[in-house]
Amino acid sequence: MRLSVPFVALDVQQRLLKPELMAAVEAVLDGGQFILGQEVADFEKSFAALAGCPAAVGIASGTCALVLSLRALGIGQGDEVITPANSFVASAAGVALTGARPVFVDVREDLNIDPALIEPAITPRTRAIIPVHLTGRPAAMDRIGEIATRRGLAVVEDAAQAVGARFAGRPIGSFGEIGCFSLHPLKNLGACGDAGVVTVRDESLARALRNARNHGLRDRDTCEAWSYNCRLDTLQAAILNVKLRHLERWTIAKRRIAARYRDALAGVVGVPDERPDEFGVYQTFVVRAERRDDLQRYLAQRGVDSRIHYPLPLHLQEAARPLGYRKGDFPVTERLATEILSLPIYPELADAQAEAVIAGVTSFYAGRG
Repeated sequence: MRLSVPFVALDVQQRLLKPELMAAVEAVLDGGQFILGQEVADFEKSFAALAGCPAAVGIASGTCALVLSLRALGIGQGDEVITPANSFVASAAGVALTGARPVFVDVREDLNIDPALIEPAITPRTRAIIPVHLTGRPAAMDRIGEIATRRGLAVVEDAAQAVGARFAGRPIGSFGEIGCFSLHPLKNLGACGDAGVVTVRDESLARALRNARNHGLRDRDTCEAWSYNCRLDTLQAAILNVKLRHLERWTIAKRRIAARYRDALAGVVGVPDERPDEFGVYQTFVVRAERRDDLQRYLAQRGVDSRIHYPLPLHLQEAARPLGYRKGDFPVTERLATEILSLPIYPELADAQAEAVIAGVTSFYAGRG
């Protein structure tokens, strides 16, 4: 019988944790504090420690985290924010929703923003850089930080895919003025619904973000600035408190699977390397493959699910048309979009399933595909 390898298996994780999760949820139900309950404060404290920051603020989603963070820095209409062309749409939407203009730059072969291309994109309107730690691999924060400091720009880390990642021994989310994390169910640390969190090094920013996520209210009856309802739900915080206890074990498991893929598939497809100053968490394991679409179909026929992250670069999205970009503007991003393929990787992936993935890829290029 053919072994099935789904791309994700969220049901397996929830089933393994169900007694812990249900106890946490029942505690919230019994306590009745559903909005900004103690569970939110507990999660924020634990996450701040994980990220090596003085404070963390629970937010409704990673996208809300970006929007509120940029607004807290005073970024809006007429401003420009530099971010890579290769990312999920939220990276650009977070900028555009403040009224600022996303300015895209190309990426390196590691899928992350190319620091050498940041400075040529800076104009008098540039206010910030948003490096994206795509796939859970840290961007080159040393070079990005140097540029930002020298040019007087803020850094807002899009760490949506990088919970637990480190660069030069330092946690991702602690380099910029603000770090923005998504806790969507598909993330390495995922809620059972939408959720997010920001990390900050400045208490005044933390205070502004706490108010901004809650309608701009300084207290129950005083609104200091019009804002959104972007609070982290107490039930989701309770779930995240449970899952946070397992994150280190899950990260170890994913890194072990990534090493297995790398060793087996090097020379067959392009596999992600890991530089000495990087500690990646492999939100996705992305290979670069010749005849990518044929490979994906072949794997599907063998019961192995795979995805493309992302097939259409940001500058070619319909929403980006008013920005005036054209095909050919970011050649590395555009080429990678035709080559990249994400293979199944999650802590619960069985050895036999990992071997099925490896066998599928190698047999395709051995001429049996």
